[in-house]
Amino acid sequence: MNLKNHLIFTLYTIYGILLKGISGQYPLVQNVTVTEGGTANLTCRVEYNDNTSLQWSNPAQQTLFFGDKKALRDNRIELVRASWSELTISISDVSLSDEGMYTCSLFTMPVRTAKAYLTVLGVPEKPEIDGLTKPALEGDQITLTCITQGSKPAADLRWFRNEKEVKGAKEVNASGKTFTVRSSLNLRVDRNDDGVAYTCRVDHVALTQTTQQATEVLEVHYPPRVEIIHSLAIPQEGQYLKLECVSKGNPSPDPVMWTKDGGELPDLDRMIVEGRELTFTSLNKTDNGTYRCEATNHLGTSQAEYVLYVYAPTTLPPSTTPPLHPIPPDPTALLGTHASDPTVTGNRDPNALGQHGTDHALIGGVVAVVVFVTLCLIIVLGRYLARHKGTYLTNEAKGADDAPDADTAIINAEGNHAHAEEKKEYFI
Repeated sequence: MNLKNHLIFTLYTIYGILLKGISGQYPLVQNVTVTEGGTANLTCRVEYNDNTSLQWSNPAQQTLFFGDKKALRDNRIELVRASWSELTISISDVSLSDEGMYTCSLFTMPVRTAKAYLTVLGVPEKPEIDGLTKPALEGDQITLTCITQGSKPAADLRWFRNEKEVKGAKEVNASGKTFTVRSSLNLRVDRNDDGVAYTCRVDHVALTQTTQQATEVLEVHYPPRVEIIHSLAIPQEGQYLKLECVSKGNPSPDPVMWTKDGGELPDLDRMIVEGRELTFTSLNKTDNGTYRCEATNHLGTSQAEYVLYVYAPTTLPPSTTPPLHPIPPDPTALLGTHASDPTVTGNRDPNALGQHGTDHALIGGVVAVVVFVTLCLIIVLGRYLARHKGTYLTNEAKGADDAPDADTAIINAEGNHAHAEEKKEYFI
């Protein structure tokens, strides 16, 4: 290598070193996001440093650290690491006022800087539910309102009816650097809402490990509804029968009242009332009638009726003991309705099938007798008409062919036997 080439190579090498040194002396930083109350770490690095000091300053341009020397008296700010290539500090218990642009400076000639933005997330407060009245009445229109404050950015509120999400109306208002979020849910409550849990849940980027929510359980008062469940499909004499009065209302309509045909129960030795149940230890024909169960609370009264018809025993021995597994209720015999419901009049007799069967047999017998008598009359009348069928001639007609007058015709007819064939009577 000649001298000229050697000089060129040396110059390029020096130039590369200078470029590397200049580019490596620019500070490098990153933006930081932290939740309010947490700790933020601010790091400034350089690839190449000739013992030049690094410095961090806050958005107000106050120096926090110059190298490893603390400049601002703030116990929340600590030195994490200081070297020729890195300066890292921490800010604990971060508040919303700490948010802003932080500057890392490298004191070369000229001074080189880099800026990092500290974002502080406002944690939403635990939500509160307003507007719930306890107890609510069936049919009331109520509005549940959920409110949360202090979120940044604005939080999202979600409603749940038990575990199923329902949609509410959201409203956002700014308050300084934070937001107040409100969500409303309009309801027309009925008895199905009694005991239902309505939950308002907060969704926010700052809530990664915890859940903020509030829950209210609705209490709804409503008038009772009554139905009667029976243990036998076809009650027979001597059997055990249990009628259960199922009443649903809030407050609970307890106890219920049993009556028969509009009056008191006649035989309390065989008819046992225990709570909501009416038990017949041994049925007989005197038990036939309409049994009514009535339940009342402060919002109203409801009643249901059961028409009992006791049949004669069949060849099967009657049951005299309570069934171990009562027969499931016949849907056609559940007569539980409100007292004002005109369908509950006892017309739905669960035992009407047997009565119709007896009536049909009787009508069939009567029709058969009528048909038999009618056939007999037709036969007798036919034979009577057949016996009197033929040709009949009067005395005048018998001698009228040869007689000049009526008297002569009569005389000829009495003695005339020549036309015997014309005077014959035919019988069938």
